[in-house]
Amino acid sequence: MRTTFRRASGPTLLAMVICASVACSRTPSPSAADAATPPAATAPAAPVIGIDLAGLDKTVQPGNDFEQYANGGWRNATEIPADRSSTGMFLKVFEKAEQRTAELVRNAAASNPAAGSDERRIADYYAAFMDEAAIEQAGLAPVQAEIDRANAIADKTALAKELGAGLRADVDPLNATDYDTDRLFGLFVSQGLDDPSRNTAYLLQGGLGMPNRDYYLSGEKAMADIRDKYKAYIAALLTQAGIDGADAKARAIYALEEKIARAHASVVETSDVHNARAWSREDFARKAPGLDWEAYFAAAGLGEQASITAWQPGAITGLSALVASQPLQAWKDWMVFHALDRSASLLPKAYADLSFGFHGTTLYGIPQQRERSKRALGAVGNALGDAVGKIYVAKYFPASSRDQVQQMVSNLLAEFPARIDALDWMDPATKEKAKATVTSMKVSVGYPETWRDYSQLEIRPDDALGNAQRAELAEYRHQLAKLGQAPDRGEWWMTPQTVNAVNLPLQNALNFPAAILEAPFFDPNADAAANYGAIGAVIGHEIVHGFDNLGADFDADGRLFNWWTKEDLAHFDAAGKELAEQYSAYEPLPGLHINGQQTLGENIADLAGLEVAYQAYRKSLGGAEAPVIEGLTGDQRFFLAFAQAWRGKMRDAALRSQVVGGVHAPGRYRAMTVRNIDAWYDAWGAQEGQAMYLAPQDRIRIW
Repeated sequence: MRTTFRRASGPTLLAMVICASVACSRTPSPSAADAATPPAATAPAAPVIGIDLAGLDKTVQPGNDFEQYANGGWRNATEIPADRSSTGMFLKVFEKAEQRTAELVRNAAASNPAAGSDERRIADYYAAFMDEAAIEQAGLAPVQAEIDRANAIADKTALAKELGAGLRADVDPLNATDYDTDRLFGLFVSQGLDDPSRNTAYLLQGGLGMPNRDYYLSGEKAMADIRDKYKAYIAALLTQAGIDGADAKARAIYALEEKIARAHASVVETSDVHNARAWSREDFARKAPGLDWEAYFAAAGLGEQASITAWQPGAITGLSALVASQPLQAWKDWMVFHALDRSASLLPKAYADLSFGFHGTTLYGIPQQRERSKRALGAVGNALGDAVGKIYVAKYFPASSRDQVQQMVSNLLAEFPARIDALDWMDPATKEKAKATVTSMKVSVGYPETWRDYSQLEIRPDDALGNAQRAELAEYRHQLAKLGQAPDRGEWWMTPQTVNAVNLPLQNALNFPAAILEAPFFDPNADAAANYGAIGAVIGHEIVHGFDNLGADFDADGRLFNWWTKEDLAHFDAAGKELAEQYSAYEPLPGLHINGQQTLGENIADLAGLEVAYQAYRKSLGGAEAPVIEGLTGDQRFFLAFAQAWRGKMRDAALRSQVVGGVHAPGRYRAMTVRNIDAWYDAWGAQEGQAMYLAPQDRIRIW
């Protein structure tokens, strides 16, 4: 299934999500360190430099293009794997985690685990995904009931009920890769914006088969070409399913989705938490007429909720109006197509190939589908993330690494009070509130304190699509069970085997999964400069998300609250505007510029996070100078480690997708943030006249 369950487990870019994820009713269990015998201690290895010297491009002056200097040699020698849209440092670390996960899954299967155990669920989920013969034999049977329900819809009230019954918890408001669902709406559950003491429901826009509204509305030729291929894909998938009038239905489905896209909020609008509105049930009927909301909410299991937050109220109004104005048959055909589309990867090969041809090759330029065993591993980690994660950290994440990273986090957090006090533009009262956010920030390293309970999730060794559907439904019910409950500030939004990190403004919390705490991001035997430049900058990045253009809207308790003076906010907004303009000047593809406002939060986090990591690194030296290693000073190694952490190579289609719909600038431009850091100039001697040089007064400083 293409639907993303709530717990990230793939090789994504660093992201900030707005609130908490999937575990209010977790059953408390021992910590990961107690779950199994911890990894055996090993003798300390000789210190390593932690820098890829062979990957440098010394034909380039650092002051002209520091990212090319740091990574050009590597990029020239590197090919993107045929089954990938990109490659780089994140993929390298992800592949290590994937290999480990494969070993764990194989061991689970070989041990003949007891019925009802998590190990049995892991083994059976994997076996079902790999059983291509059973999938071929089943044909459309696993999705036929959903198709039949759509075809049986007799009126708009029945449509509302079916739409509500299909609601799932498959969106995150501030995760740009998960703004939208292919269902008409998506559900998100977390603490209230105004009342952090209770969890509430958030409803988000959806209904599209392509990544976001720009794919439907952009005037670029490349986007027009993608639209033509999407229309052809819709028709081909319907034809493969033996549906009469496939071409005409495809045209009607696309026409409906284009109208849906026009109703959608943009990425920038979606990123603005102030657009969200808490609506009563009566408000939905009054402010978003067209959909039978009572029927919808009852079918969705939300019939008892007095208030639901409309994250994109304008979009919800527009989508509801389309339910009333567009032909019932178009909606039925749209539902049939999406039932096929989201299930295609677990249907017979002809469907899976069509799906990959569009979602993989057309959208992201990937020429070859990943081998099935690797796709199976991803699916297991998606559906049973904590079950895999629990045994992952027990085997591969020693307590010593956790302790070392926790100390680095403490070192970086310790830098913030003095930095805040040194701000000459911030009011003293505002400074105290900012420092309160730092001192109350909850940091979790490696794995969660409690693990998800999968005991009620039925996994069969011969029902691949059914397993995915039941896992998705279990996730939805888990989210519903959180409504009205007190939030768990310690709950995780990522699995331990995820190569990523996250700041959660509503929880005022940070998560650093075990899988990213690996070389070259973190190596317990590496030189401090490399660790602080790589994982230290990641840690700083996530801390700063508490003070970026989104995080600054939340207080220490995760409440949406304006704790700034008017003058403070004006200064902050002006500095943010300058940074947005700097990034908007970058042009990753001819005619395609980064949207500096869309990426502003991540750019602020990169900039200030790097500055704080550098300060913490210098302080870790205890007043001494770092040794020169391989002709490089400590400061030079620090900045090289940062730039190499963002090394990457992307296919044009994937690059376009990231620029158009993502809140992260491509890695090459994230590495360019060094041009705002005074210490980088001192380390590398960048001078006036070189391409990256900024005069001191033009270097942007925010925190």
